[in-house]
Amino acid sequence: MDIASSPKETANRKTSGIIDTDVHQSPKSKKDLLPYLPKVWHEQFLTGGIGLSNFYPTPIGVSRKDATPEGDGAAGSDPQFMIEHHLEAYGIEYAILTGGIETALALHPDVDYGNAVIRAYNDYMIENWLPVDPRFKGSIAVNVSDPAEAVKEIQRVGGHPDVVQIIVCSGVKTPYGNRIYHPIYEAAERFGLPFAIHPGSEGKLYPPTPVGYPTRYMEWHNIIPLTFMAHVNSMVCEGVFEKFPGLKFVGIEGGVAWLPHLMWRMDKNYKALRSQTPWLKMLPSEYIKQNVRLTTQPIEEPERPEELVQIFRMIDAEKTVLFSSDYPHWDFDNPKVVLPSMPREMKARILGGTAAELYGLTLRSEQSGGNG
Repeated sequence: MDIASSPKETANRKTSGIIDTDVHQSPKSKKDLLPYLPKVWHEQFLTGGIGLSNFYPTPIGVSRKDATPEGDGAAGSDPQFMIEHHLEAYGIEYAILTGGIETALALHPDVDYGNAVIRAYNDYMIENWLPVDPRFKGSIAVNVSDPAEAVKEIQRVGGHPDVVQIIVCSGVKTPYGNRIYHPIYEAAERFGLPFAIHPGSEGKLYPPTPVGYPTRYMEWHNIIPLTFMAHVNSMVCEGVFEKFPGLKFVGIEGGVAWLPHLMWRMDKNYKALRSQTPWLKMLPSEYIKQNVRLTTQPIEEPERPEELVQIFRMIDAEKTVLFSSDYPHWDFDNPKVVLPSMPREMKARILGGTAAELYGLTLRSEQSGGNG
């Protein structure tokens, strides 16, 4: 969705109850991470970064042109600018920081390098972002290619009071229902942290679709929901949510409208093929509604807005959908104009109520005894 109104136009509008579940922060430069990174990795990080190819650069740039702070640093690299330009401008009560390229380090062939740089990103975020404003809440990255070290990282920083989520890349070799990841889920459930995936790594090491490689960015961007469907299908069928009933899975920036189709297809096949998943005690759709959450951006926008409401009703959106803006990226969604035809109660839940429950946050309306 294009930006329909500027921050100046929305700055004076009273709002409450908005939790943005996808806000991208980053260091101003690679050098900012060096104090947190063992010296043995400095040269490799400065010269190579994540060291993975990017076949699909966007022709219009990654970020909004107006989101770049004055002076040095890219969009999303200045906490104070983000507070003014995003949190204050749109009345955001909490911003769930989701980082950037660090999750793709799980695809790096040197797991020790990946572990070290991911730890550095986490420490940089915890020290330089979370103390700046209580509205900032952090997502810690872990290296899913090294589950034992991922568990150690959760144990190391997962108890921080402003860390509310684990975040990983969505484009991986093995679907997330596989038992190799189960130790990560056990730790996530124990610390009460949702397990979130975010796109960006698709195509960097493995084909981004079951039929190979798209030609260009638009094709790649259109088909990202395939990855999310595969992971949800895998986690349900492999019994992740039966084994870890307290685990919440968050699909960030992967769309929403595909979920009814997937639920219906899974339920239909379960009725005939349940002998292959004897550990499931409910319909797949019940696990999805209980344990899966999806974010709105980039939201599908049919010509008739009421059709999106119908889709949202099919998936109990008041319980399963979270608002996200994807700030400061090019396809940012303005919370003031997104979901224009949603019923009031449904919209309030999506904008903040469901996220507050998921992340254990208190909205201002709740503090004042209002209805949200």
